[in-house]
Amino acid sequence: MKKSLVFAMAMALGVSATAFAANPFSDLPAGHWAYGAVAKLAAAGVVDGYPDGTFKGDKTMTRYEMAQIVAKALAKGAIGADDKLVSEFADELDNLGVRVAKLEKNADNVKITGAARYATYTVRGGAAKAAYGENAHGSTLRSRLWFTGEVNDNWHYTGMLQNIQSFEGKNESGDSDTEFQRAYLSGNIGAVNLTAGRYNAFFSDGNVFDDRADAIEGRINFGKTYFDAAWGKLANDVNYGWTADGDKNQSAADTFYAFVLGGNYGNLHGEATYLKADDVKAMGMQGDDKIWTLGADYQAGKLNINAMYLKGDNDYIDTLSGTDDDGYVVGLNYAGAETSKPGTWGLYAKYYDQSAPTVLAHTMNGDYTMFDTYGFKGYMVGGNLTVAKNMVATVEYYDLKGKGGDLDNSHARTLWSELNVTF
Repeated sequence: MKKSLVFAMAMALGVSATAFAANPFSDLPAGHWAYGAVAKLAAAGVVDGYPDGTFKGDKTMTRYEMAQIVAKALAKGAIGADDKLVSEFADELDNLGVRVAKLEKNADNVKITGAARYATYTVRGGAAKAAYGENAHGSTLRSRLWFTGEVNDNWHYTGMLQNIQSFEGKNESGDSDTEFQRAYLSGNIGAVNLTAGRYNAFFSDGNVFDDRADAIEGRINFGKTYFDAAWGKLANDVNYGWTADGDKNQSAADTFYAFVLGGNYGNLHGEATYLKADDVKAMGMQGDDKIWTLGADYQAGKLNINAMYLKGDNDYIDTLSGTDDDGYVVGLNYAGAETSKPGTWGLYAKYYDQSAPTVLAHTMNGDYTMFDTYGFKGYMVGGNLTVAKNMVATVEYYDLKGKGGDLDNSHARTLWSELNVTF
């Protein structure tokens, strides 16, 4: 190896020939002129020794051995693509080094993460038990793989593959369903932050909608205030395949558009939302649905207090007797489990009183869809605990009842639990 090459690569990696490093090779004494540089290159993975632990610095290298070093130096950033060494060993690098370098470079631009909800278990009682019959209890295993890629400094791509295995009632084999459920771009054009594709749309704290949408959404920040607008098509499954008569391929609605105006002022956060959805099928509704919401929450240390008023307008619901078109949700949260901190925990509770026109795909885990047309009211209490790093256990209990019709005052009780593992 030429002395100039050792120095050039070592300096590119930010080390001088006299830098301190552990002795990497038995035949390279500490007083040798190349000791520091070779040690750094070895630690960086640019140069390798022989199986017997020697460097053999006086041995003439083959072109193949030299091409390997150049390829690794290129991948590590010790030399640039315009370096004379790259052109000198172009043929060898084309067969080996360049492809390796490109893979190592692009590896940092693509990341794969995942989450698995193990032992999700649901027990239903009351009206929910009667409606589900032998499927009144059961468990599911949901696995998700997230793929994120860097397009450029401003834009990123996100994709998500989901598999669900369902063990409802007497089904012990576990029905499996795998879908590619997310595929969207996110970035900014000037002051506008954009999301476009199939992503998870979240409106009115999830009390109106929390599920997939094929849409484009943009947000502009004005200091402490923000304005959000979205347009597209709702792509969720109304009943998620849980009920016997649920059509899993049916969306809650067709096209929609929404506007959001909100802001953060100290410990107080407020938000107003307007959403219009066409051809609504959720909660037994038909035709178009317009929903207005006004909500606020206040943070006092670990305690969060929140409330929201909702108003819906659906022509089909207006023709039925005994129905209303508004509602409210109030909640109380204390602390919360943090995935990276074992032992952290949280408690929360909510009370719901929502008419059918105010719901498209609720964020809750309770059985609200059985109260079609009239809506529901009731409470939820829950808690979560980080049992180990990236492992969070959650338990929630719901007691809901209908606001009219045949299920008026009939209770649907749900005990829901999960262990969520992220990696």
